[in-house]
Amino acid sequence: MKPTRFETAIALIDKANSEDISTYHVAGIEYPKELLYSQRMTRKLLQFLPDASKALQIAARAQHICRWKIARNEYPMDRVGYLKWRETLKKMHADLTEDILRQVGYDDEFIDRIRKIILKKLIKKNDESQALEDTICLVFLDYYFEEFAAKHPDEKVIDILQKTWVKMSDKGQQEALKLNFSEKSLALVKQAIS
Repeated sequence: MKPTRFETAIALIDKANSEDISTYHVAGIEYPKELLYSQRMTRKLLQFLPDASKALQIAARAQHICRWKIARNEYPMDRVGYLKWRETLKKMHADLTEDILRQVGYDDEFIDRIRKIILKKLIKKNDESQALEDTICLVFLDYYFEEFAAKHPDEKVIDILQKTWVKMSDKGQQEALKLNFSEKSLALVKQAIS
């Protein structure tokens, strides 16, 4: 059976992300870092919102597409440089995703909808942009937080948790509290949100 446009788009996003030379080890298996991240985004989105639209599923899968192509150190190593880097990345992610979606035959309206989600336009007002932000935060908390917390002082970890928390919807926050944190991490989370 011929794959659908949606399946082809996901496969092309995965193909692009599989070119990441940075790797991440899970259970003794080495994965291209952004491929693993994008698959975790899909898994977490569908746990969080089982009826997520195809547009939101594509946006989640492509949210970090080819992220390694623009290195953080290409921008000043301060807050302004960081924010500029993030904005440039979002635009690149949206552009690369648009190219893939045009290739598989999606129309302008659908593509524009996905661009808005990836660019996180009208966050807190657009349900799909907010759902993407919630998913990003949930993926960080579920898969990357313990490792991050182990490398940084508690004050910095609490600050990051507080910044993460305010980006999330009430529903996202409730979902975050269901995650399986270590005792120390749970204590930090409680401290951050109290």
